[in-house]
Amino acid sequence: MAFAITQTCCNDASCIAVCPVNCIHPTPGEPGFGTTEMLYVDPKACIDCGACADACPVDAIFPVADLPGPLKPYARINADYYADRPPALASAEHAPMFHDWDPPEFARAIPADFPALDVAVVGTGPAGMYAVADLLLHTNARVTLIDRLPVPGGLIRYGVAPDHPSTKKIGETFARFHDHPRLRLRLGVRVGAEVTAAELAQRHDAVIYAVGASSARSLEIPGEQLAGSLAATTVVAWYNGHPDVPADAVDPSAERVVVVGNGNVALDVARILTADPRTLEGTTIAPEALARLHTSKVREVVLLARRGPEVAAYTVPELLALLQRTDVDVVVDDADPRTAQAIDAAAPLDKAGLLQGLKREPVDLAAPPPPGRRRIVLRFHSAPREVLGDTEVRGLRVTGPDGEVEIATGQVVRAVGYRGIPVPGLPFDEDSGTIPHHEGRVADRPGTYVVGWIKRGPSGGIGANKACAGETIGALLADAVAGRLRPRRRRLTSRLLGRTAS
Repeated sequence: MAFAITQTCCNDASCIAVCPVNCIHPTPGEPGFGTTEMLYVDPKACIDCGACADACPVDAIFPVADLPGPLKPYARINADYYADRPPALASAEHAPMFHDWDPPEFARAIPADFPALDVAVVGTGPAGMYAVADLLLHTNARVTLIDRLPVPGGLIRYGVAPDHPSTKKIGETFARFHDHPRLRLRLGVRVGAEVTAAELAQRHDAVIYAVGASSARSLEIPGEQLAGSLAATTVVAWYNGHPDVPADAVDPSAERVVVVGNGNVALDVARILTADPRTLEGTTIAPEALARLHTSKVREVVLLARRGPEVAAYTVPELLALLQRTDVDVVVDDADPRTAQAIDAAAPLDKAGLLQGLKREPVDLAAPPPPGRRRIVLRFHSAPREVLGDTEVRGLRVTGPDGEVEIATGQVVRAVGYRGIPVPGLPFDEDSGTIPHHEGRVADRPGTYVVGWIKRGPSGGIGANKACAGETIGALLADAVAGRLRPRRRRLTSRLLGRTAS
């Protein structure tokens, strides 16, 4: 009996590091690592030891025989990944003693008597916490962990949907470092207000910025500023109780909501807005948001995608989770013939193939939603052109196969991506929404580093930040050993290394 990785896989490779037979792929260094939707167990090579399940920080790994009903497709999803690949390992007897890759945190040469660095990490989300974990577990550094919010957690606390408790569980792993004897936690501290970037640089040997990408991309269409036109970042922050977003930021009084975009965040928004509020009781949802959902009039959410189902931005695990709900209907608007063609031509477990069992029909989006159960409508090959209304949203004009059409709606949510915002005192690339860097080193700022989305842009899930942090910490330590940090630290390290400071 083999194990299988399932929906909540975070891709951080903790399972790979403990597998004794190298049967989980892709591994760091292999094509696809960091870009695949999840990791996969080779059922032919798995020896059923369970080490991967014990190491998984988000409880995503189960024995195939024990997969609950909604997760049973993952047995085939794991096996299908290896269908056109050679077996990961012929047998446990031939397993390598060590993996053929080195976690980035160990690919370093630090003198045994190297002095403890004082490092500030700005941001308590996954990127910042992977950097903190690397420093505390593999160096003798003293860390000051800073966040502008009154509570830590970042994306885990305020970005993960409340009905995904397993994904949020990784926050428990990170939280254990908050009480580490070499860490000081400073909350409610904003860079540019309570402290400047220059002051942080002066007080520490190195500063790492893990501030994420907290703003939303614009649709750049007329009417986007109308009341009832919201960013998905606002909706997500609302149902997660973010202190920057008021409890009345979202008004669920429209019968139809159009979400522009079809990535995982768009699916999160659609899922929460159409959920039976009783199923969210006992989760981490904000009490004020839950109270509003109990009085919600939303009966339909339309997910609007510019391209076809075969290239949808959501992941297969997130789509599977949506399709397995029993309290909402999911319908494909097949007004555009290309949608049906793509679905019919797809393999069963591809993004488009998973839609094969759904009801397909041309949906009259100019009329009110039909009575009965709540539903989610997937509309592909349709781009927004204008948000309609005088002072508030009354519709959305979109493209269709026979020309532009109007969708009757009282709320439009744009879920077309995130964007970083400038940090006062640091360089910023307006085109990419990131801080310019080389391997994590901020341009023209010795001793200043970046990690996570502010480093690489809003791509990759939670686990992608582990390798990203490893690269940045590796660069920081290399600079420290080579004496490339601030002048005060260079004089000290030069003396330790037997050189005369200039």
